[in-house]
Order: sequence, then C-alpha cells, then structure tokens
Amino acid sequence: MKEIFTDAPPPPATPSPVVPVAPAALAAKVRTLAASMTRSMRAVAEAVAGDPAGCAALTVTALAARTGTSEATVVRTARLLGYPGYRDLRLALAGIAAQQQSGRAPAVTADIAVDDPLADVVAKLAHDEQQTLADTAAGLDTAQLAAAVGALAGARRVDVYGVGASGLVAQDLAQKLLRIGLIAHAHSDPHLAVTNAVQLRGGDVAVAISHSGSTGDIIEPLRVAFDHGATTIAITCRPDGPVAQYADHILTTSTARESELRPAAMSSRTSQLLVVDCLFIGVAQRTYETAAPALSASYEALAHRHAHANAPRDR
Repeated sequence: MKEIFTDAPPPPATPSPVVPVAPAALAAKVRTLAASMTRSMRAVAEAVAGDPAGCAALTVTALAARTGTSEATVVRTARLLGYPGYRDLRLALAGIAAQQQSGRAPAVTADIAVDDPLADVVAKLAHDEQQTLADTAAGLDTAQLAAAVGALAGARRVDVYGVGASGLVAQDLAQKLLRIGLIAHAHSDPHLAVTNAVQLRGGDVAVAISHSGSTGDIIEPLRVAFDHGATTIAITCRPDGPVAQYADHILTTSTARESELRPAAMSSRTSQLLVVDCLFIGVAQRTYETAAPALSASYEALAHRHAHANAPRDR
C-alpha cells in the first residue's frame, strides 16, 4: 500500500526497534552509510543531517523538492537510515533540533594543522576518536553481530585476514580468541592466507578485515573459504563492496575521516578495533564456561613466564 503524506505535523509514534537509540545517532548513521548510497539518497541524507531543524518542518514533498529528488527517494533514505517511514524520521530530526537549541550538540573541531601545539593535537585526536567510535556503534547491525558471534563461538577453527593497518587488527582479534580457548590464526601474507583458506570446511569461520572492501589480497582468501563451506564474516566500511559477495555476515565500520596529518588508516583502525572487541566480548559471553578458565590459564602462564624471566640467575 502506498504511504500517504500530509502537511500536518507527524503524530507521536512508538519508536521501532530499528530506530537509533538517540536522535543524535542520525548524523553518525549518515556518515557511515554515505558511501553506499546513491547520489540522490545521499543528497537527502546530507540535507537532514546538515539542517535537522529545517528539515523537521518539511513535508516529504517539500524535502524532495529541496534536495532535487523524489518522494520515493526520501522514503527509501529514511528507511535506510533505520526509520519505518518519513514520519519517524521527522520526529528524530525534531529531537536533534531540540538538542542543538539546548546547547548539548557536540562541537566540531578543525583538522589538525602542521603548527598545532601538542595539546591541541591531543584534543582534536580525542574528539575524532570519540566520534569514530560513536559512528561505528550507531551503524553496527546487532543482528549481524549476533550471528557472527554465534558462528565464532561454535567454530572449530578461525582464520582472520588483513593487510596493513587492518592486519594489525586481524592479529588483535586472533590473539583475543586464542586467549579464550579458540583456535585462531591471523594471516597478512596473501599466499599463506589462500593456502590456509583451502583447508577450511563447514564449521570453520573466516574473517576478512578490509576498510575499503575491495582489497584483492583479502577478498581472494575469503572467496576460497566461502567456496569451501566456511562461514565468512567481513568487517568493512563498504557493505556494498566486492568483499561482501563472499560474506555471510557483514559488520560495518565507520567512514574514515582523512586529512593531511591523519591518514584514513588511523580512524579505520579505531572503528575496526571496536567491532573486534564487540565480537570478542560476545564470544566470551557465549562460551563463558570454557572461556573463563582459558583466560585465567593464559594470565597465569604469562605471569609465570614474567616471573621466571626476571628471576636472578646463577652464573
């Protein structure tokens, strides 16, 4: 049935479970999904994120006219952002506008300049990191996360693929899983990754970490794992990227903020690490009876090694 729109203010509505928890999460959602939107949908999304107060007062027809799009595009954009319909989006925009008027909206800092004092660098980086974490949390699909956690918790073996900065995150995930008793290995060498992927079967899990979602050295081992029946997980900023076609579950990270002195690898790493930590905690919860003893054993082994390494030795 076609949705009917009027010029009357939208009536109060009960929030749907898919609506972001806080209205301010809308801006984060727009930043996260912008790269995967069509040009017309991006125009609508950027308009509502840039001027929530003004757009909250517009009917669907007026917003379509303002953005040079159609009513159908406005409705599709609202639903992509997590709202059942345009009425729900307008309510969220009104909430954001109220926050801004009360002075509780977050301040936006400038990019880091080459002559910034270190105190300003610290403040700007801290702000950017906080925003990256907020964007990632707002855009993370908890249903996909739960499915990925379930696959990892029951996995016979886990292979994690990543290169560059994503390779460091892959190592972090593998190390965390090893410490709670899972068999997990991180691979940054593309040839070794494919060689190991060939050995995977049903009941195994392969995790690909790629900010762009188009890194060939990551896509190929994931494809091989997928073809051999392993459950596959992609952690990427581009849920519509090439890596997604071989992923059973997709966990979306935030879009990187890049400047001359802050390469994209910095914010993408922060976003990926949050997703990895969510996976780890979820798996530890699911496997608590075995994870807790394994974690304690690893702590004890490391403590013993440290004590032995620092003990005085006879000459």
